[in-house]
Amino acid sequence: MPRRLLLPPPLSACPVLRLPRARPAAPPAMNAARTGYRVFSANSTAACTELAKRITERLGAELGKSVVYQETNGETRVEIKESVRGQDIFIIQTIPRDVNTAVMELLIMAYALKTSCARNIIGVIPYFPYSKQSKMRKRGSIVCKLLASMLAKAGLTHIITMDLHQKEIQGFFSFPVDNLRASPFLLQYIQEEIPNYRNAVIVAKSPDAAKRAQSYAERLRLGLAVIHGEAQCTELDMDDGRHSPPMVKNATVHPGLELPLMMAKEKPPITVVGDVGGRIAIIVDDIIDDVESFLAAAEILKERGAYKIYVMATHGILSAEAPRLIEESSIDEVVVTNTVPHELQKLQCPKIKTVDISLILCEAIRRIHNGESMAYLFRNITVDD
Repeated sequence: MPRRLLLPPPLSACPVLRLPRARPAAPPAMNAARTGYRVFSANSTAACTELAKRITERLGAELGKSVVYQETNGETRVEIKESVRGQDIFIIQTIPRDVNTAVMELLIMAYALKTSCARNIIGVIPYFPYSKQSKMRKRGSIVCKLLASMLAKAGLTHIITMDLHQKEIQGFFSFPVDNLRASPFLLQYIQEEIPNYRNAVIVAKSPDAAKRAQSYAERLRLGLAVIHGEAQCTELDMDDGRHSPPMVKNATVHPGLELPLMMAKEKPPITVVGDVGGRIAIIVDDIIDDVESFLAAAEILKERGAYKIYVMATHGILSAEAPRLIEESSIDEVVVTNTVPHELQKLQCPKIKTVDISLILCEAIRRIHNGESMAYLFRNITVDD
């Protein structure tokens, strides 16, 4: 019997075998380092990281993982503990009393982030150091310009700061600088925390501070007073580079060339331009460091009839014996922002009060990262503010 050849059934009769379609691989979970920006603190001391913690809490983010410390030989070491490749990095650096260490911490961290391939490195420096050294003094140097060049070389691409001592400092930088203002927070403090502030007068402790005082007075619809004739030497009275080289006693002068002689300045007796009798005096300035000029202003205001004296400033450096001198003076209250850490000074002097400005710094960080306009933060701000 011949063997039958078994043929496979026709394809139409075969059941269709459907293989499961391969699912695309799930994207890796996005962690905090992939959200597009990170916030780091460049300070090695715990007291200086308080502002950075407040900002990150408002942003709903975590502080970047890094280690900043001083070697036994005094050198600063910075280690970044997470990936920052392609991220917008914000370095928050508050300036303590050891200014030079803080500057080196900022420079080294910026350079470390630059070599780690961060996309943008933005420095958040509420009080910009060396801002008082922004003019030529005899055969000195403009240190603020030097620091601006160092920050650019280290890798910074943008800076957020607050109430620069001289607005012209922005021209020292080769990248954008946002000079925020603390005056809205201080004005709000005056309105909410000073009883009967409508009976106050805004005081400039010198003619140099008159524009700032006028800005406060116009916004609060209050009177203005200016103290003139104080004996101390101001910045404008100091010699600059135009007196270099020094004059020689037996110098030969070109015949026929007689330059007019500049008369020496002589300050008038100290006086107060404006009525402060029976009023609350509010002295406003940008920096309060050495307090001798503020104490002298408070004494003359007391003599002229002011019954309560407040001092308002953005940056409370309060060096040396400032807390003790304020406590023993006729000043009733000193109000500063937290651009500079001063918790130790507050323990020494209960008259010192703090206004938190982390809100505006937080909003500036958010807007810069999202590419939004910064105009909202400068509403009603004029050139003289």
